[in-house]
Amino acid sequence: MNILSAVSETAIITLKSRVQETQRENPVIQDAVAGECLEKIHSLLPTEVAERLIDQKLSTTLSRHIALRARKYDGDTSAFMEQHPDGLVVSLGCGFDTRYWRVINKPWKYVEIDLPPVIAAKNEILKDKIDYLTIGCSVLEESWIEKVAAIQDKQVLFLAEGLLMYLPQEQVEDLFRKLSETFSESMIVFEVVNKKQTQGLWKKIVELKMKQSTRTTAGSSYAFGVYDASEIETFGRNIQVIEEWSYFEDEDIEPKILGKFKNMKLMSRTQWTVKAKIG
Repeated sequence: MNILSAVSETAIITLKSRVQETQRENPVIQDAVAGECLEKIHSLLPTEVAERLIDQKLSTTLSRHIALRARKYDGDTSAFMEQHPDGLVVSLGCGFDTRYWRVINKPWKYVEIDLPPVIAAKNEILKDKIDYLTIGCSVLEESWIEKVAAIQDKQVLFLAEGLLMYLPQEQVEDLFRKLSETFSESMIVFEVVNKKQTQGLWKKIVELKMKQSTRTTAGSSYAFGVYDASEIETFGRNIQVIEEWSYFEDEDIEPKILGKFKNMKLMSRTQWTVKAKIG
């Protein structure tokens, strides 16, 4: 089985980061299922790819950043489910995420969406562990929205962790519009980058930096961004930004000196997370 594609390389690196963090002396997340998932993936990869993506240690700055981001989204998910016990959580571009087993110790309403090869690989690797709905399609397709709305169109939490910045600007705006027209009493938590990183010299600098830190060209070019989170509110009706978060604000950031930049928008609003109400 060939589980690798340009998209899944990025997913493997994200998975590897969480496993690497879990193995540290004082980890910020615990993710046993991620370790199991990575071990199985390793056995399916060509030797060269496994050595490049898995066997080599990632920078602690990168792995801690991804772990802190995961912890933030876990916290938002837990808070949402506490407030809405019958709520539905939808993970967009889920990759090899293992949030389902990290945040709640019992079955809960959850849906994962990613490209068909990624969903097929995840189902093959984790098999009977997956007892929730998975949908194999692009998040830019309208079919998944119809499927989710048929299940529930209120009190839905959408998660887009490390996803939207790689998608075309117009199509991301269209996605927000469709969500706002279809769902109510809902919420979306998503990562975004400053628009300057999607253009010109800044775009090339990001591509080079990502290639050096991840040892892959997958997921290294940003296409969607905003200068200010409030722009999101213009993408559809009844969208309201209620929170912004940057890992610069987290007390567990590494190296610690980065925390000194938490109030500098030039740094903290380069890549950050936004929470918004829908409907």
